[in-house]
Amino acid sequence: MAINTLAAATIFQQQLDKIAVQDAVTGWMDANAGQVKYNGGAEVKIPKMSVQGMGDYDRDNGYQKGSVTLEYETRKMTQDRGRKFQIDPMDVDESNFIPTAAAIMAEFQRTQVIPEIDAYRISKIASEVITANKAGMVEYNYTPGGTGTSALRKVKEGIKAVRSSYNGPLVIHATPDFLMELELELAGKIRDTTFSQGGINTTVPGIDNVPIISTPTNRMYTAITVYDGKTGGQEAGGYTKGSKAKDINFLVIPRTTPIAITKQDIMRIFDPLTNQNANAWAMDYRRYHDLWILDNKLDSVFVNIKDANA
Repeated sequence: MAINTLAAATIFQQQLDKIAVQDAVTGWMDANAGQVKYNGGAEVKIPKMSVQGMGDYDRDNGYQKGSVTLEYETRKMTQDRGRKFQIDPMDVDESNFIPTAAAIMAEFQRTQVIPEIDAYRISKIASEVITANKAGMVEYNYTPGGTGTSALRKVKEGIKAVRSSYNGPLVIHATPDFLMELELELAGKIRDTTFSQGGINTTVPGIDNVPIISTPTNRMYTAITVYDGKTGGQEAGGYTKGSKAKDINFLVIPRTTPIAITKQDIMRIFDPLTNQNANAWAMDYRRYHDLWILDNKLDSVFVNIKDANA
């Protein structure tokens, strides 16, 4: 029986979008895109709202009139990434194409797509906070486990810095090195807390009821370089640490601050008779993604950096 390639592509696309949110350590950021308008392509419209403060109530004239400003700002997702994969018909036939293709795309997304999305988001948050240079929101030159240092004090100082302007739920992204020092310092007394992401509840370490998400060190950079997949030395694609990037120990972020979107474009599957490039099954994967922090929220993120400020 011939494969319905359009139906297969639709199923793959839906499952890969779901996995992208659930498996990424930054997948919780996608929840803030609920009010963002997206109609396909690379452009999105982000709502910006401002309201006036309270005034005195007048017993004769009643309430003071207040104003509400709601406008949508058009932004473009700058990350337009993709790959084409081909499978020789000698390796698969119609009976095992679907499971083979599903395994390939799941591996590609798990090992390549998700780490790059995480690294991009974290680096963009860090770089924008560093550029904004809000007082007390960036700390440099701390090595976890260094003589005379306290991981617990560092993370509590970060939480305090954010709490000075924001009182909602927070999330901490921390490297395994920093998290290990924190756990050693607390000697088994660190408390677990429930963290929800993509409809799945998990148990993670927490400080002051703030969940700490262990984040691979190779996703905790202040800048990354993405490879185009064709230039000499960049054929493997993916990303690497930026040439002037610094290593991040941890970030303290309000759950409502980052607005992140990842959308897979229509996935295309071609059978060997339709594929014009080779006698092979072909799969085209393309994903748009980006992250934004509104200007009035740049002072709500704390970043602790391992390197000196040089």
